[in-house]
Amino acid sequence: MMRFLGKIGIWVLFCCLVIQSGVDGFYLPGSYPHKYEVGDSLYVKVNSLTSIDTEIPYSYYSLPFCKPLEGIKDSAENLGELLMGDRIENSAYRFQMYTNETELFLCRSDPLNAEEFKILKERIDEMYQVNLILDNLPAIRYTQKEGFFLRWTGYPVGIKVQDVYYVFNHLKFKVLVHKYEDTNVARVMGTGDAAEVIPTFEKTNADVPGYMVVGFEVVPCSVQHDGNAARNLKMYEKYAGEINCDPTTVAMAVKEGQPVIFTYEVSFEESDIKWPSRWDAYLKMEGSKVHWFSILNSLMVITFLAGIVLVIFLRTVRRDLTRYEELDKEAQAQMNEELSGWKLVVGDVFRAPTNASLLCIMVGDGIQILGMAVVTIMFAALGFMSPASRGTLVTGMLFFYMVLGIAAGYVAVRMWRTIGCGDPSGWVSVAWRAACFFPGIAFLILTTLNFLLWGSHSTGAIPFSLFVILLLLWFCISVPLTLVGGYFGAKAPHIEYPVRTNQIPREIPAQKYPSWLLVLGAGTLPFGTLFIELFFIMSSIWMGRVYYVFGFTFIVLILLVVVCAEVSLVLTYMHLCVEDWRWWWKSFFASGSVAIYIFLYSINYLVFDLKSLSGPVSATLYLGYSLFMVLAVMLATGTVGFLSSFWFVHYLFSSVKLD
Repeated sequence: MMRFLGKIGIWVLFCCLVIQSGVDGFYLPGSYPHKYEVGDSLYVKVNSLTSIDTEIPYSYYSLPFCKPLEGIKDSAENLGELLMGDRIENSAYRFQMYTNETELFLCRSDPLNAEEFKILKERIDEMYQVNLILDNLPAIRYTQKEGFFLRWTGYPVGIKVQDVYYVFNHLKFKVLVHKYEDTNVARVMGTGDAAEVIPTFEKTNADVPGYMVVGFEVVPCSVQHDGNAARNLKMYEKYAGEINCDPTTVAMAVKEGQPVIFTYEVSFEESDIKWPSRWDAYLKMEGSKVHWFSILNSLMVITFLAGIVLVIFLRTVRRDLTRYEELDKEAQAQMNEELSGWKLVVGDVFRAPTNASLLCIMVGDGIQILGMAVVTIMFAALGFMSPASRGTLVTGMLFFYMVLGIAAGYVAVRMWRTIGCGDPSGWVSVAWRAACFFPGIAFLILTTLNFLLWGSHSTGAIPFSLFVILLLLWFCISVPLTLVGGYFGAKAPHIEYPVRTNQIPREIPAQKYPSWLLVLGAGTLPFGTLFIELFFIMSSIWMGRVYYVFGFTFIVLILLVVVCAEVSLVLTYMHLCVEDWRWWWKSFFASGSVAIYIFLYSINYLVFDLKSLSGPVSATLYLGYSLFMVLAVMLATGTVGFLSSFWFVHYLFSSVKLD
């Protein structure tokens, strides 16, 4: 099996490299630098309007902003961008490289009708942000509060002051540029030996100075313009009059029946920032020292606790085995009669559990989800899926999930055959249900949430054409690959049990405490390994921050797998010691119960950290996406616990002969 999965991993890596080599604007990490000569045109793009108050994105042109002369055009988008709600379009803002310009007239909107006035006020009340992009860099805004500089991506649509709404209609741009130093991309990136495989720019006009964009800043202002002075102006002409951009004052009040005049200015500044470091400003999260220290502290504490549990557990089991093997057969028989514990359930420990097919299906889906998470985070940590490539992370997750359908089908069917003592009948049904179980639930959740987004006219709603694409990917790629994996699982030899199973099940003694209490409580230790990292992940998703510490995420994921395995082993051993042979489902939910605590933490985050989240639609979206995440975590962690317990029980009863 390991050799088979190894071949799959190599094929996945090869396919990913081939796909990424054909994607424009991708580097390790980031995108190829673009050389601009003085006077070259720079075009600003716009993304969806976003707000942490509603988490519902809207199109930029849903508000009465200026439209480009050539018309609105969608930029090239990948599947991940569409699923994330990004809608990148062209805008009317354009610059000339290294050419400072001021008081540029952009447009004069039509008089605001009642509907436009209402929507504009709602967007201001809900604190929606305008997101601009230049050369793949989001516009960043700096504010000062109590002596601290804060970084924000984008700028607010407007502001409400004493029941009066003001719109930011004048933008002051600052573009940071760095002189183009080398025409060899490999040397710019510092890749050294990769010079032969990375294309170089042609050395035409080599003596002409060129620049790269390394920063994009914006200062929004609310300026009251003279409507008559701008009546006959055309786009990009000089506005008649001086414009004083003061971000601390507002003047352009929004009124029904009156137009809004938009202007802008741009200045260029040469910077010492190197092109590979231009994303550093976006990746400097507030409280980063606390982030790193908390993660390290959590890892050390959990590793210490898990080590203690593992040492105690291994010493207890080893002592039992050593003591038992030192006795002769007669003493062993007498010991079997006198002692209670795991030795007495030898004839029932491998008895098929209830709903065995469902367990196999969930384990297969858990392998698929866990494999996708490990490979995706590993590639992200290596820089293949940087924040500069929007949607690449989600696209990669979908790609790896579909390919790993082979592993899901293989594990589900082989476990089904093992429980059935080698009977291959019904493997097609098991593989088919494994291909449809988790995707079907996910599709149901996402479709329900999508109807809410459609009703809100949000860009976060998945278009119908994308629904068709997702269905085709599911049934034309994922399902066939899962069936192929199931075929190999049906052909592979099943795992032989080391002991025979009695025909009559042994009666389980009455327990002092319900076993489900232990199962639920077992999830606290795995939750302790990830709750700090979970805070930063949820902040990046719901608070609009850039998440980039995938190296720590990978470490936390590995530690989570280890702790889940240990917790499930300990709980399985405890159940066997009290002669409870129904360990199959309990081992799955012992580690899978961490999902309950994650869901409770999600509710806590909604109540205390997302206090401003407004409206039942926003809360429903949040809880729906949280439920989707919790289901995936339960399947992945439960699979780790079950497989580790299965290996332990098989090893335990193979180590000593019990008659």
